[in-house]
Amino acid sequence: MSSRSQGAAEAVIPIPLAPKLNSRAEIGDPLDRAAQTILGTINRAATTVQASYRQGLEVNSKLAAQLRAAEDHISELEVKVRYHEDRADRAEKWLYRISLEIEQKLLGRDEVNSQPPPMVSQTQPG
Repeated sequence: MSSRSQGAAEAVIPIPLAPKLNSRAEIGDPLDRAAQTILGTINRAATTVQASYRQGLEVNSKLAAQLRAAEDHISELEVKVRYHEDRADRAEKWLYRISLEIEQKLLGRDEVNSQPPPMVSQTQPG
C-alpha cells in the first residue's frame, strides 16, 4: 500500500451514529425530544387505560350486585305469585261449592254436577 492510503485511513474522522455511552444527550436534540414525547404519550395512555380498567371493574361490581338483588326480588315475586295463584284456585273452588249449595237448596235442583269445572289457568313457572 502506498503511504497516501495509509495516511487517509488514519485521518478518518468518526461520525457518531449511536449515542455515546455515559454521555448526556444534548437538550435540543430533536431525536431526544421525539423519544421523550413518545414515552410521555405512552405513559399517559397507560395511565388512562389503568383508570378505565379500574372504572370498568367498579361498574362491573355494582352491576353484579344489582343483578343479584334483582334475581332475589324476582324469586320473592315468584313465591308471591304462586301463593296468590293457590289462593285464587281455592277461592274458585269455594265459589263453585257455594253455587252448588245455592242451586240445591234455594233453587231446588237435586241433580247437579258435583265435579268442579276445570281451572281456568294452571301455569307452572319455567
